[in-house]
Amino acid sequence: MSVSEQSAQPPAPLAGPAAEIAAGYGFDGAALDLGALLWDGACHPDAPVRIPLPMLNRHGLVAGATGTGKTKTLQLIAEQLSAHGVPVFLADIKGDVSGISAPGEDGEKVRERAAQVGQEWRGTGFPCEFYGLGGIGPGIPVRATVTSFGPVLLSKVLQLNQTQEQSLGLIFHYADSKGLELVDLKDLRAVVAFLVSDTGKAELKGIGGLSTVTAGVILRSITAFEQQGAGGFFGEPEFDTSEFLRTAADGRGTVSVLELPAVQDKPQLFSTFLMWMLADLFNDLPEVGDLEKPKLVFFFDEAHLLFKGASKAFLESITQTVRLIRSKGVGIFLVTQTPKDVPSDVLAQLGNRVQHALRAFTPDDAKALKATVRTFPNSAYDLEEVLTGLGTGEAVVTVLSEKGAPTPVAATRLRAPESLMGPIDAAALDAAVKGSPLYGRYAEAVDRESAYERLTAEQRAAEAAALEAAAAKEAEKEAAKASGQRGARAPKPEPSLAEQVVGSGIFKSLTRSIGTQLGREISRSIFGTARRRK
Repeated sequence: MSVSEQSAQPPAPLAGPAAEIAAGYGFDGAALDLGALLWDGACHPDAPVRIPLPMLNRHGLVAGATGTGKTKTLQLIAEQLSAHGVPVFLADIKGDVSGISAPGEDGEKVRERAAQVGQEWRGTGFPCEFYGLGGIGPGIPVRATVTSFGPVLLSKVLQLNQTQEQSLGLIFHYADSKGLELVDLKDLRAVVAFLVSDTGKAELKGIGGLSTVTAGVILRSITAFEQQGAGGFFGEPEFDTSEFLRTAADGRGTVSVLELPAVQDKPQLFSTFLMWMLADLFNDLPEVGDLEKPKLVFFFDEAHLLFKGASKAFLESITQTVRLIRSKGVGIFLVTQTPKDVPSDVLAQLGNRVQHALRAFTPDDAKALKATVRTFPNSAYDLEEVLTGLGTGEAVVTVLSEKGAPTPVAATRLRAPESLMGPIDAAALDAAVKGSPLYGRYAEAVDRESAYERLTAEQRAAEAAALEAAAAKEAEKEAAKASGQRGARAPKPEPSLAEQVVGSGIFKSLTRSIGTQLGREISRSIFGTARRRK
């Protein structure tokens, strides 16, 4: 008999281990209500399971098999964070999170769940902003410049190997040292082409150079990436991630929903973009230590995609971000199917756990189940049995207490979200997007002068200078011939085209201008992302 079927029985008075578990969640300060304790076949509404609000920046994990209620758990936590004035970021992979902006629909199932867990349910919508990557699909466009994104994250998106990633880092180093900002992919393509040209090869001689073979691979990867429709993710105006920290006029935290259904077939892209957002926040936010409530809670959905195929250096950067961003007031919840999807060094940083049901249909499933059980503290439950018997909307929970110690493991029936458990209609979503004060700021892409335009202008100027030099030489020859000075001293050989370009006043002027464009070399932080705020 499953936990769901058993819990239909009247609850018996709590005693022994159950009473100890309930006492472990009796916090004095502000807390989020997850649900009610499940024990010995019954749901106990008088034994709430909660997370202390100050502990939300100690990060967490929401895991479970498909269809077990992970998305609704995110919605439940996001609602309460918003109500406490904490901004929230949610990635909407399947397009069913937009309902958080609208009041939920009352019904028999909702009332039944509310009665079981002791919830006073009231349909409520929450303040939301809707975003979309690069303007694909609904939402305010979120873009990043190539310079800001950096070589490490871009290498992962382009699926480059270690050697190619190092070469891309060299290209960024050159552009950074010249203050040459890469706004979009055509800028990057122009710099790569320049550095393998006769004119540009000398620029990298002192630091290793760039092989034409590797440059060709990088250029082909960029082209393939653009053909997938991903070129629009890079450009300006670049999104300011501090927009995620806003609160509404009534004091509730704004829920930022990144709509991803239109790019869900590009998982490596959106998971890497989510990491860029975190890295950008990390770069810009000051150290604040422990707060009464977080500045932002960031839900990282489909987290396993971020770690798939990641290099050791990339994983180390993720671990560092997760570990250090807590002191900047940001909490991160990774959302995935099993804890084994998350590297152990990252998993060790997650203090709060909401584990939905797991299935054990295959030997691999059984192995994953045993591995998951081993990641929990000692428990009064038979966790292998409980985790396979949980119903939809039920989970095994352990969090950090107000003192930072792990709470007892508690099987929990979760509360019902008060907002709409499904998407809002397309017209309402479009109206919300276009009615946002941010829409006018980010909707239209801007293509200002950057690396591509500057290098193209220099190339044209160099070609014009070469033609002018050739014409002058020919004119000199004709003049000498006409005056009969055949025996005169031969003129000094003209410099090569490469020497003309590098030595030309126009080129030197360009080098000086791009070297001072930003006033200094672009500095980089974690993941190689740029430290500058536009």
